[in-house]
Amino acid sequence: MTEQNQDKKQTYNFNKLQKRLRRNVGNAIADFGMIEDGDKVMVCLSGGKDSYTLLDILLNLQQSAPIKFDIVAVNLDQKQPGFPEHVLPEYLQSIGVDYKIVEENTYGIVKEKIPEGKTTCSLCSRLRRGILYRTATELGATKIALGHHRDDMLATLFLNMFYGGKLKSMPPKLISDDGKIVIRPLAYCKEKDIEKYAIAKEFPIIPCNLCGSQPNLQRQVVKEMLNTWDRQYPGRLETMFSAMQNITLSHLCDPKLFDFKGIKHGQSLDGIEGDTAFDEERIEPMKFDDEDASDYSDNEMISFKEVN
Repeated sequence: MTEQNQDKKQTYNFNKLQKRLRRNVGNAIADFGMIEDGDKVMVCLSGGKDSYTLLDILLNLQQSAPIKFDIVAVNLDQKQPGFPEHVLPEYLQSIGVDYKIVEENTYGIVKEKIPEGKTTCSLCSRLRRGILYRTATELGATKIALGHHRDDMLATLFLNMFYGGKLKSMPPKLISDDGKIVIRPLAYCKEKDIEKYAIAKEFPIIPCNLCGSQPNLQRQVVKEMLNTWDRQYPGRLETMFSAMQNITLSHLCDPKLFDFKGIKHGQSLDGIEGDTAFDEERIEPMKFDDEDASDYSDNEMISFKEVN
């Protein structure tokens, strides 16, 4: 392959990737009513691949969206040792976006409160959340955008099942205790797509381990499990995420969400699946409605295969 043809192929692949991310973010915004006309969206920028991609795609969509909304990028400088404080201001100035750098020594507070060698993430995240909520109020932001993606949501689902005994994940949109609306526009985006995009765009990534905290071992184990499934059974993560969007409360076991006691003899419940306990179980392969289908099989259905 000539150098010219290789460049054309790289450009084609990048455009295809960007189009997929734009579509996924646009669909998430539409499905969950994340951004409305006149909104001021505060994008929380950590310096990692996810938040860079979130900001870039939102700025891209802003140019063609049928509604008007403003974007302001916010970074919290937590005074971690070795934090390259010049990187984000230089990048944000280069792309011409409004931004604010908030300086708060949460690192010092965490080191004072948490014993050496213990995980600091929980306290750190609470402090960070409070500061960002306060900053949103100061800036007049109506929405706070976070960079969590589909794989984060799946990992949280399994973390809550394995360790918390709850069927619960990260919501794509929520309202905080003090009335702030938090959105996750990358909810439909795969982490591997985000990784490829960040590399192609050459974002100035800032390491996430500057604080020296121990990693969240539970989340790490779950993430490795999901990555193994993704390699061994292509399409499994897509199917699981689809399941999160197709919930049958009558076939779970939470009496607070479904009135099991109210079911009476001879009653017909509209819209409720009946008893299929005596039927032969038949599960149709999930169909894809975009070009991702070609990643798994020729007939647009998931095919499972073992990989050594």
